[in-house]
Amino acid sequence: MIRVICVCGARPNFMKIAPLLREFAASGQFEVLLVHTGQHYDENMSKLFFEDLSLPAPDVNLEVGSGSHAVQTAEIMKQFEPVVEHFGPDYVLVVGDVNSTIACGLVAVKLEIRLLHVEAGLRSFDLSMPEEVNRILTDRISDMFFVTEPVGVENLLREGVDPDRVHLVGNLMVDTLLTNRQKAATSDILVRLGVEERSYGVVTLHRPANVDNREQFGEILRAFAEIQKEIPLLFPIHPRTKKNIMQMGMQRQIEVMENLRLIDPLGYLDFLHLLDHAEVVLTDSGGIQAETTILGVPCLTLRTVTEQPVTISEGTNHILPEVTCESILDVYRSIHKKASMPALWDGKAAERIVHTILKQHEIK
Repeated sequence: MIRVICVCGARPNFMKIAPLLREFAASGQFEVLLVHTGQHYDENMSKLFFEDLSLPAPDVNLEVGSGSHAVQTAEIMKQFEPVVEHFGPDYVLVVGDVNSTIACGLVAVKLEIRLLHVEAGLRSFDLSMPEEVNRILTDRISDMFFVTEPVGVENLLREGVDPDRVHLVGNLMVDTLLTNRQKAATSDILVRLGVEERSYGVVTLHRPANVDNREQFGEILRAFAEIQKEIPLLFPIHPRTKKNIMQMGMQRQIEVMENLRLIDPLGYLDFLHLLDHAEVVLTDSGGIQAETTILGVPCLTLRTVTEQPVTISEGTNHILPEVTCESILDVYRSIHKKASMPALWDGKAAERIVHTILKQHEIK
């Protein structure tokens, strides 16, 4: 049996791990230990996702909670090391670009365990983003690279990675979306919120560059104030964003927008249904750029760069020349829907990953 530790810690990780666990189990050739670092500990951002995605309870929950990037990364490393030493895996598999990714990756490499990075090679080329730092560092220490789109392959080869270690496999978030779309269709979230299909926009906002910077946050809210006059905006609010609104004294700026509705974070199925029937999505999330591409829903990404350029060239995504009220409104009023689908975004990424691991393990 091939022993693998699969690491998850934040919402996007859960959606990528779910199809992998099913494929590992179906192959009958893996013994898998699921480790949840506890980086996302809010019930709606963690527990509900496990239930909605039919994920088994984690074998280990490190329960690290919040903290600065340094504190959180260090605490994950400290608690993850004895787990690795006890289980003795052949591989540690990390996904995405959160603090859990780089922290567990560093532990694996220092213990001379082969590191598998899922969603490798993506680059925004903006080092002010913590996720970009995590991506680059994780790719520097990984042994096997599973890539979602051709540009990711190009980035890795340009950085000197051996082509034999780079594998274009597709996007695990697409696997999860296609598996759960029909199930999500039974959600009554639209009824609960009192909205009709294609009559509303969805907002998500959590990146430090947007919600920690008072001036930039203010520009975004000024744009929302205009857009909500034309279409209701539903805003499942991230705990970090909610806290910043209070600390920055922006409650009144929010309250005067009658059609901007702040709601609690949603589980995966409710949120997928909400996205699927939206008229438009305004977000700073990387994962939602991919999800809206598959759903064919116009997406305005509230950033000037994206690590997933295929969502622009072949999807429904649009980015900004600058994050200002005027720029947001200009792009919002010019967005349009596209219909093409990126290569290999077909729901079989997990199958390709497991097949590749088996093949490479035999070679080794």
